[in-house]
Amino acid sequence: MTTLEVVDRAMDLLLAHDMAGFAGLWAVDGTIEFPFAPAGYPQRLEGRAAVAEYLRDYTDHVDLRAITSRTVHQTVDPDVVVVEFEVDGTAVRTGRPYRMRYISVITVRDGEITGYRDYWSPVAAAEALGGVEDLTAFAGGGR
Repeated sequence: MTTLEVVDRAMDLLLAHDMAGFAGLWAVDGTIEFPFAPAGYPQRLEGRAAVAEYLRDYTDHVDLRAITSRTVHQTVDPDVVVVEFEVDGTAVRTGRPYRMRYISVITVRDGEITGYRDYWSPVAAAEALGGVEDLTAFAGGGR
């Protein structure tokens, strides 16, 4: 798959609530980073297995219903794109709206994600999920 095809597939899998499939897009040694993550939340995950574990219970916390906007910026490196997107959903435990804007810098090589930097608002996520403790539990802190 090309870089853009991987991005399209990733968005389709998120909406289908197929977190195992989404994690399966990562290279075995691919990474995901959360530069804005609060204390208690992972800053970086290394490897497909770690990404799959992180996403394992995602749908228990967030019910994504739509991607309400998406802009893909191609870079001078054909393996790297910047994706701005907004999702609409519901925080499962609280029933609160989950509306989040993301900016993701995604690197794809040989049809797999090798790097994913995910910029989002931990404040907005914590408010939707019920608080900082719920946010860190979502990220595996409660496991």
